[in-house]
Amino acid sequence: MIGLDLIEQARERIANHVLCTPLATSTSLSERIGTQVTLKLEHHQLTGSFKLRGATNALLQLTEVERERGVIAASTGNHGRALSYAAQAVGSRATICMSRLVPGNKVAEIRRLGATVRIVGSSQDDAQEDVERLVAEDGLSMIPPFDHPHIIAGQGTVGLEVGEAMPDVATVLVPLSGGGLAAGVAAAVKAMRTDARVIGVTMDRGAAMKASLDAGHPVQVKEYRSFADSLGGGIGLANAWTFPMCRNLLDDIVLVNESEIAAGIRHVYEHEREIVEGAGAVGIAALLSGKLANLKGPIAVILSGRNIDMALHREVINGLDSLSEAD
Repeated sequence: MIGLDLIEQARERIANHVLCTPLATSTSLSERIGTQVTLKLEHHQLTGSFKLRGATNALLQLTEVERERGVIAASTGNHGRALSYAAQAVGSRATICMSRLVPGNKVAEIRRLGATVRIVGSSQDDAQEDVERLVAEDGLSMIPPFDHPHIIAGQGTVGLEVGEAMPDVATVLVPLSGGGLAAGVAAAVKAMRTDARVIGVTMDRGAAMKASLDAGHPVQVKEYRSFADSLGGGIGLANAWTFPMCRNLLDDIVLVNESEIAAGIRHVYEHEREIVEGAGAVGIAALLSGKLANLKGPIAVILSGRNIDMALHREVINGLDSLSEAD
């Protein structure tokens, strides 16, 4: 388990490298739900997602020799962008392995940041195999996207900021994929307010953490195209950190479908004047869907990222509700 002390240390370590993102009360959602709903605008982060926190915390704890040798990671896009940005900032170099399901706009941004990009297979598990091979062959330092204590502690600083700004928070809705953000946020929030509920929200197809928790151990899942592409990928069959933390700390997991995710993206744009990607909209999607029973407020909803392809965003705003396998 990652405790509050490690999360507070991470905040001090990364303070000069990341933004403390704002919280904003949503009048539209508060009126609809009947209690205060506050949005954690983490999509305003420097690289457009929360991932910069964990990547920076991990990178800053490498030795100078390790940084000079270079870092590597598998990514569904946002972790790769964050690690590339952080590596560039400290004079290191990054190699990012991704599957063909990663949207082109995210791949292009990682290349723009100077990283070496490798497109491998059709799943994050395929990309991870390539990472492990290059670690063995070239001596690169692997910075995983979620299952690492430095990553979890860095992502936990989001929860630290929520808990300090909302000392009476009763419910936190957090996007759930590999579990780095969910585990870190839950650890921070529950250390500060023991009766707060932390609920993970993810898409209803290919939800690896949900399937693993249901099975009682990490399992592989098929990956699908989704508006919430950042939530795709497995949690790793050897998962040592995020699986037990999510099992012990999350109070519930809610699944939302593609139509509900699209509705979340539209609501954020039309009512909050914000642009978020599908993964960043799942908390709002869950609120709008009515799938959250017996909600207690105040509620904090983490908007985790904004790195959506803008052509796709326009299609969603105009009514697109699902993605086909051919898209």
